[in-house]
Amino acid sequence: MDIFLSRLFSGMTAGSIYVLIALALVVVFRSSSTINFAQGEFALFTTYVAWWLTERGLNIWLVLLPVIILGFIMGAVAERLLIRPVRKRDETAILIVALGLFTGLNGLDGWIWGSDEKVFPTMFPSGEGSYFSILGARLHYDSALVWVFTIGVVVGLTLLFKRTSLGLEMRAVATNPESAALCGIKVGRILTISWGLSAAIGSLAGVMLVPTIPPGQLNLSSMFQVLIFASAAALLGGLDSIKGAVVGGLVMGIGLAMINGYATFIGGSFSLTLALILIVAVLTVKPTGLFGTRRLERV
Repeated sequence: MDIFLSRLFSGMTAGSIYVLIALALVVVFRSSSTINFAQGEFALFTTYVAWWLTERGLNIWLVLLPVIILGFIMGAVAERLLIRPVRKRDETAILIVALGLFTGLNGLDGWIWGSDEKVFPTMFPSGEGSYFSILGARLHYDSALVWVFTIGVVVGLTLLFKRTSLGLEMRAVATNPESAALCGIKVGRILTISWGLSAAIGSLAGVMLVPTIPPGQLNLSSMFQVLIFASAAALLGGLDSIKGAVVGGLVMGIGLAMINGYATFIGGSFSLTLALILIVAVLTVKPTGLFGTRRLERV
């Protein structure tokens, strides 16, 4: 029982990170119908900034808010200067720009901070005894912290989309930007806020993620696999659904933890392949995912 619970806790922690990145993808998709493939690299850059600040003596808790604000600014600037100029052409141009951001930011990280691994500080004590004991299984403090932050982000986004005028405007822009503009909604401002909010969530996820990945070191590939798993989670749940991102992320995290724990013959390196198979299967069988909405276009 304790082994099962340990794997469940591990899967929920990884799944919570996938939920955060999947939510970042959902925020952009709900407002602009675009998948931001550079999402992971936004998070990686701000995580490097967080590490750099802590190396200069700042506490990791003190750098958290500035890093999230930096992520928001990066996302907003990228939308304003790189995405918006090509938005009216077609979705392929946006995808190409996003892939360019992906490679460009990764190269910038390597140029500034090098390719060697960095020891990332933990936000909670992670030594012996830094855990809750639940039915014989250990739930470490940093894992519990990831859960709490993820719940906070989910609740915040739900309230934003359902209870605020900004959320209503974001939904209107996602449904029909031309009609939204005719109603007086400043579409460009909504898109900028959406990309900024998405990158801010990713920045939070990056800082939370690295300490939970053994051995807790930051490198240039830290976010790549996470982005693949989160993309699979977002597609599984539905790219425009907050509930879908939560369900998809937890299914991915817990499912992979159980497979790696109980089906060891498959091998841990097969996890990425499973995620890619899931992406292909969802796109083939049910492109809207479990909770996504089908878009209707009047012709």
